Amino acid sequence: MDDPSVRPLADDFVLPFQIEASRLRGRMVKLGPAIDEILTRHDYPSSVARILAETATLAVLLSSMLKYEGIFTLQTKGEGAIKVLVADVTSVGDVRAYAQYDAEEVAKAERDVDIAPAAALIGKGYIAFTVDQGGDTDRYQGIVELYGKTLTDCVQHYFRQSEQIQTGLSVSVDRAVNPDGTPGVWRAGGVMIQRLPQEAGVQASEKDEDWVRALALMSSVTGDEMLDVDLTASTLLYRLFHEDGVRIYDAHGLRFGCRCSRERVETMLASLPRAEVQELKIDDGRVEVTCQFCSTDYHFTDADLDRVYGA
Repeated sequence: MDDPSVRPLADDFVLPFQIEASRLRGRMVKLGPAIDEILTRHDYPSSVARILAETATLAVLLSSMLKYEGIFTLQTKGEGAIKVLVADVTSVGDVRAYAQYDAEEVAKAERDVDIAPAAALIGKGYIAFTVDQGGDTDRYQGIVELYGKTLTDCVQHYFRQSEQIQTGLSVSVDRAVNPDGTPGVWRAGGVMIQRLPQEAGVQASEKDEDWVRALALMSSVTGDEMLDVDLTASTLLYRLFHEDGVRIYDAHGLRFGCRCSRERVETMLASLPRAEVQELKIDDGRVEVTCQFCSTDYHFTDADLDRVYGA
């Protein structure tokens, strides 16, 4: 058993682990400044911010189970108040996310959010997982219909239906309240365990018992524990699984990171008819393009557009 005091960890990381007795693999993630920056760059309603933070946390957990060089994207599209949720994670640990929603519809859905947030806010739709390694490699994509009360439930449904990998997930999101009563910083955390293929010579009933026990232990984690700034992930994992032994590996750092740039925006504009781009002009006569992920504004004068279009 690893000594939990050996590896004190800060916020914004994903921590791989393995339960020794059953050889179940897992990941634990804690997000602090990264998720707070993702959310506070936008003026999202609280319910939208919460489900977007859940999306980002799930994206980190899922991507951390893969070996890839590129970008992992988790995306939902629905017919409800929230039209699109997108979170992506690069193989170097940059995380970003955004939501598209109808504010009036979100307000109408608020009464049902606590009961079934995914159903109330997203409605009928689908969830997609994409791994893009660029270059000449083929993109991997999995798509499944949204099914479950929470987005976490929907992801577990995906694994049951599409991957046939037994997966347990628990995600918590909350926003602190400052001493003066004003909203504080956002935090998110999550834990994920997966059942490896059955080993030769191991009885199925024995593996089933191990799996049920691990799920029960994981489900005992409270939101307060998951989001506690002073409770390290290694200590929490020790609390949960010490009787079965838990091996903790090196943590991988995460940070908010957007890949937008003026050059990328220029390339995008050049792919559009200039007449269409002219419609993006604001009161001062410049064209304004805002990044959906980080809310950075890019402005282009007529002279800038002449250069973009080679006029």
